[in-house]
Amino acid sequence: MTASNPADLANRSWPERSRDHVWYPYAQMAHYPPPVPVAGAEGCRLRLADGRELVDGTASWWSACHGYRHPHIMAAVQGQLDTLPHVMLGGMTHEPVVRLAERLAAKAPGYLHHTMFTDSGSVAMEVALKMARQYWDNRGQTRNLFVAFENGYHGDTGGCMGVSDTYRDLRPRFSGLTHEHLTVPLPDADGPSELERVLDRYGNRIAGVVIEPLIQGAGGMLVHGPEVLARVAELTHQAGTLLIADEVATGFGRTGSLFACEQAGAEPDIMALSKALTAGTLPMAATMASRTVFAGFQGEDETTALMHGPTFTGNPLAAAAANASLDLFEAEPRLAQAAAIGDRLREQLGSLGELPGVVDVRIKGAMGALELRPGWSKDWMRERFVDLGVWIRPLGNVAYLTPPLTISEDELGRLTQALERVLREIFA
Repeated sequence: MTASNPADLANRSWPERSRDHVWYPYAQMAHYPPPVPVAGAEGCRLRLADGRELVDGTASWWSACHGYRHPHIMAAVQGQLDTLPHVMLGGMTHEPVVRLAERLAAKAPGYLHHTMFTDSGSVAMEVALKMARQYWDNRGQTRNLFVAFENGYHGDTGGCMGVSDTYRDLRPRFSGLTHEHLTVPLPDADGPSELERVLDRYGNRIAGVVIEPLIQGAGGMLVHGPEVLARVAELTHQAGTLLIADEVATGFGRTGSLFACEQAGAEPDIMALSKALTAGTLPMAATMASRTVFAGFQGEDETTALMHGPTFTGNPLAAAAANASLDLFEAEPRLAQAAAIGDRLREQLGSLGELPGVVDVRIKGAMGALELRPGWSKDWMRERFVDLGVWIRPLGNVAYLTPPLTISEDELGRLTQALERVLREIFA
């Protein structure tokens, strides 16, 4: 139903009007169920329009790492709002973005000392791909081929779809937008691999190897070990091409370290960040480049420059939120909290692998996932979780938890108990 006049708007609440004009993500709007109406948030809880509270099991797509409305972040954003909410970064700069770039350079793995700021993870990856291709072009080499991995996902925009195996069925519709790429399985920690064969055969055409370190998110919360990531980094650099780490989801504590690459000693040439960069407060993303890659864009004129600049690049409010989030990682025990969440998930979810219908249990850092056999309704499951006072949003055939790192033992217990109860209702 579509609102058509002021009287209709007055007679129907905003939750009732929610599907009239909003086109929701990843949704078949012909039969999209009523979305859950959220009116507020605090800590690890979402307050609904009818007054109910849900414990958030997804941290709003992995972003709210410190929970919602942390007072330190709120104060930083409010202070910035009072002085400079926005200014273009084209020909200008401001202190919060300078300080953020300095702090990211000091914390990032390897020599990622230069940052291009954007406003979403997909755009951060677009910049990474664009950066890699132009880097080689500036060196007089035509390299327009990327290597990506089975079950990988790197964003919804055109170029990102081209290196996302999760888009394999839709990619032909957008063939004019996507990058040429080769998809290979993740290698073992040692021994021959398809990656090695492809790098050997196409090496002088490959602009970069693209990987989600340690956790492939949209592909099914698939986990690989640090030794596999180390092998990918080793083979990529031996082949003389660029390693592009997509840490949009894995960055900022989710895997148990500030960045997933740290666990393998991997040093990417380009790294994309977003989601928890501002702790779920404001949209922001970053594409970080090594000194070598950055130097490849130096020249006498704009023909070798990186021509990219979203309107809200380096937004001061978002930079203030990101700086405040980094303050919390330095002052509060977030990585220890992530490790504790992982321990509790192993204790509370491990036995669910014995349930009929549960194919696999996967836990890495502060992420727990259960792969389920087909035959159940995601919409029913989501509604049942809401009835039980939690927000868990299944992904494909996977029910997963990526709660805020600040979640209490009681709140985490509510999530795992609700997950167990619903799975028993479906499969037992």
